[in-house]
Amino acid sequence: MAKIKSVYICSECGYESPKWYGKCPSCGEWNTMNEEIKDTSKSSPTVKSRSFSSYAKPYSITEISTDDEHRYDTGCKELNRVLGGGIVKGSLILLGGDPGIGKSTVLMQICQFMGSSLKILYVSGEESKRQLKLRANRLGVNSPNLYVMTETDVEVVCEQIKNVKPDLVMVDSIQTMNLTELNSSPGSVTQVRECTNMLMRTAKGMDVPMFVVGHVNKEGSIAGPKVLEHIVDTVLHFEGDKQMACRILRAVKNRYGSTNEIGVFEMTDTGLKEVENPSVMLLSGRPKNVSGTCVTCTIEGSRPILAETQGLATQSGYGNARRMATGYDYNRLSMLLAVLEKRAGYYFSNNDAYINIVGGLRVDEPAIDLSIAMALISSLKDTPVDENAVVFGEIGLAGEIRSVSQAQMRINEAVRLGFTRIVLPYHNLKGVHCSDAELIGVRNIREAFEAVSV
Repeated sequence: MAKIKSVYICSECGYESPKWYGKCPSCGEWNTMNEEIKDTSKSSPTVKSRSFSSYAKPYSITEISTDDEHRYDTGCKELNRVLGGGIVKGSLILLGGDPGIGKSTVLMQICQFMGSSLKILYVSGEESKRQLKLRANRLGVNSPNLYVMTETDVEVVCEQIKNVKPDLVMVDSIQTMNLTELNSSPGSVTQVRECTNMLMRTAKGMDVPMFVVGHVNKEGSIAGPKVLEHIVDTVLHFEGDKQMACRILRAVKNRYGSTNEIGVFEMTDTGLKEVENPSVMLLSGRPKNVSGTCVTCTIEGSRPILAETQGLATQSGYGNARRMATGYDYNRLSMLLAVLEKRAGYYFSNNDAYINIVGGLRVDEPAIDLSIAMALISSLKDTPVDENAVVFGEIGLAGEIRSVSQAQMRINEAVRLGFTRIVLPYHNLKGVHCSDAELIGVRNIREAFEAVSV
């Protein structure tokens, strides 16, 4: 009779324990220990003796050649940019994002372009063949080299990959795959980890690139153990509000390229369309002569992007003032408000403060600090910011405006879109030049607001 034993596994980090904990001893997360059944009837396999000649031989780093490295063109410049130039053969790519954000859509659109020269196998554990065909018709995908398969058994999937020998494989999604040898249900920590390991071995063994779709949890991170992200070569994440047209594709991890690049897409009724000039889209519909709005320039990888920052300061109706940030770090907003009060004399203690980065863009770069401060002060004093001004700079705890990197690139992008006044840190003036716009170097917050106020 099989010996059954229950174990508790953390859904965040994969920590395994024979007893339940309210708080995971490994990662410290609460209420993440889930019970799973473990079959211990099978005896451990005996270790067979083998000669040392069967082991892998070490090579000098100078003997290894990369001349035969080949990347597949996806037909989408934005996706190629995020991947580092295209899809590397044998790579395992994890694509995550909120439900309805466009994960399956972008994969199906890739099939249309790459299907003209490559054989593609699309494995779906969530949709039937008819549903896949209806979505393909809506997106205009009719490549004869696209083969679809609806299966949830990962062993069957890997066997079909070996039989069909495709050039590209897409699995949608990893949470629906299961390994029959395991007693746990699909989507559990053990199933997700082992299924991903089997797909990874198949991709590496056959030198076939593979896309794997992953669900996200309520916090927005990819569901499953953290080891899932360590197994794969690249982790892509779709960001953006489902109610808005703008979608941001960001590389969280990339063994074959930079993790700073982003791809910008627009969701339409015929699928995702790449946006080659995101600054124009993010600034469309910008209000004129209204307080609380300011334009800044942020750098995402090698691309400068102009974005609109909005701030609202209003009298608080409660004992404690409320702070809220959308697309910006909440803790950094609290720090900026403290600096504005202590160093610049703008008091927000009795005011609610709200910050929004328009278009669903999330910016973590400190260079937009000055623009956030200008939007808040503009709303507090009800004084509009010059609509032809672009503001960027980092704010220190002493109230000083610190220099930022790649200032010339930011200036060129602002001039290209017709802005005539650029407010930047004073120390950045030495290494930049511009004849089509007025450059104003500032040392503190009050100087900056005097330079942009109408």
